[in-house]
Amino acid sequence: MDDAAGEEEASMFETSHVLGALLASSPLLARAWDRCAAADAAASGLVHGEDGGTVYVGFSGAPAALSAAGAAVAGGGGVFAPVGLGGDATRRMFAPLVAAEPDAAAVGEQVAVQALALQCFLKLWGSPDFQILLDQIRGKAVVFTGHSLGGAIAALAALHYLCISSSSSTFGPAPPVLCVTFGSPLLGTEALSRAILRERWGGNFCHVVSQHDVVPRLLFCPLDAVPARIIVEMQLRQWPARTHHSGAVTAVTADRDALRQLIQTHVGAVAMEQKLADPAAAPSGGPYRPFGTYVMCSPDGAVCVDNPAAAVQMLYATFASRCAPGLESPEAAHSCYGDLVLKIPQHLLVKRVLRAADAPAASNYDAGVSLALEASGIHAMVRAHATEASTARQWLKMSRRAGRRPSLNCAQLATKLGRITPCRAQIEWYKALFDGELGYYDAFKQRRSPKKFSKANMYRIKLGQFWDGVLAMLDAGQLPHDFHRRAKWVNAARFYQLLVEPLDIADYHRRNLHRTRGRYATHGRERRYELFDRWWQEKGCAGAGVCRGGDVAASASRRRRSKYAGLTQDPCFWARVEEAREQAESARGERDAAKLAMKLEELREFEHYSGELVASREVSVDVLAPQSSYTLWVEEWNQLKLRDEVRTILL
Repeated sequence: MDDAAGEEEASMFETSHVLGALLASSPLLARAWDRCAAADAAASGLVHGEDGGTVYVGFSGAPAALSAAGAAVAGGGGVFAPVGLGGDATRRMFAPLVAAEPDAAAVGEQVAVQALALQCFLKLWGSPDFQILLDQIRGKAVVFTGHSLGGAIAALAALHYLCISSSSSTFGPAPPVLCVTFGSPLLGTEALSRAILRERWGGNFCHVVSQHDVVPRLLFCPLDAVPARIIVEMQLRQWPARTHHSGAVTAVTADRDALRQLIQTHVGAVAMEQKLADPAAAPSGGPYRPFGTYVMCSPDGAVCVDNPAAAVQMLYATFASRCAPGLESPEAAHSCYGDLVLKIPQHLLVKRVLRAADAPAASNYDAGVSLALEASGIHAMVRAHATEASTARQWLKMSRRAGRRPSLNCAQLATKLGRITPCRAQIEWYKALFDGELGYYDAFKQRRSPKKFSKANMYRIKLGQFWDGVLAMLDAGQLPHDFHRRAKWVNAARFYQLLVEPLDIADYHRRNLHRTRGRYATHGRERRYELFDRWWQEKGCAGAGVCRGGDVAASASRRRRSKYAGLTQDPCFWARVEEAREQAESARGERDAAKLAMKLEELREFEHYSGELVASREVSVDVLAPQSSYTLWVEEWNQLKLRDEVRTILL
């Protein structure tokens, strides 16, 4: 196993420092920082302007800090308590993020953000100026940016802009938007991080963090242990008008060592939790976790880390290393971003090659890791940094392998899908055998041709086991977060569902489980089919068939096929047929006029639903086979309508 890992690493390159150098050398960070400074100087806390064809929108956290200063100084950590985005005021603003996850019921978490940032954003969102700004920037390249608390507000603004843009153009590309934050505190919970990955928005966020800034790391601590005043005071110190509010600002340096120890302890605990990746373990520290790309800055360069687990570990390793001269105080580390964005490009021009003595590297990958550590401010050959360098090196390698593993698992699953495809082909062949007589649903239910039935049943079970295994891997986080958004897997799951679920319905009714357990749709349907319905709906395909026939019939009436579908487009069609046949049989013996009227109304609804599907050819030809259950129901229903009392009620 170690040899295989070594061979894999020998063929890899560590590019985080290259991406960091590319980003630092571009004018993006300098322009974004200029907007942050302008926003802090503006009375409204919001500025915007166009530069190089891109609109930069800067946010200041000073108004939020000033409003929370009293509570923070009094020791109230509630200003940073998590608030769910599923409330009435925020659900529509962040609709794609609060949509149910595939494993939401099992996880039991809600997408939540810190209260102070959300409160300030909601106030800003309600202003006419902000709404006008949203209309003006729509369709343009936009960079939202902010420093400290302003960065958290900018991230919320970017999330809202992404949400409304994706809602208005379901099939269009993601809007050209980027959020650049400087020294921003953590914003959301683990559920928010997963939701952003699920929507493929991780690359839209860039968080610039200096080596020893306490603000981006403080909310890793439990909220009852967080000195909330620290973040508020740090923000107010960046405000040019702070001289008018000096009563709210106190010295942060008094308990500098205790503060560093508190942060180092809890960030280290969270980093170790990320390393172990134990789902059963209780989460450490505070409720907030990182998302997006983190740019670890030091006077020696910058490193880009886009893996949340690696971001936590690098936040710990860089913070635990020795402070650079002049940055010993928390205030200096939090206000140094203007100098960093100017000095890093100059430093890259002067020093571009790793010293040979610093890199006894066995491979290009090891050399790249050494360069990344140096750029982040951790020098492997400095004795004071030896422990942190060793730990950070291991974590970088581990996170690289962990980051690639879901994609590798997905590739391996694709191979397994190819191997399981013959099972699907055998069921298609089984279906074709009975299309002209009674249909494969009724043939399977009645066990026609026992040998063929046994084979079809075996293939049905094998396919179910394969897809259950896929969902188990997805629940365990072993597949990419956007797996259920990938067209290949959504389409494969849909085809399997339309082909095989009718056989599951037939098996359920053949064993009379509908009499002992209840209706198939509510008591017999496998979880995988419910998830596949959701995947198909999220893909944006009309008529997603969620055992709600009205939805399928309505969509069918809007599109007409030239020939019958290869597979009936409502996977629960046969369950509804079985219920309609039972209802017709019950109606024939019903003597109570009121109950009979209710049953006839349900039968008329099914007649309308099924008639729309047949008229639009959304059903397979096996539905219309001479001896199929649907054909028999049509005959029974027509006979029932000839009875005098039924005709009277229907009229």
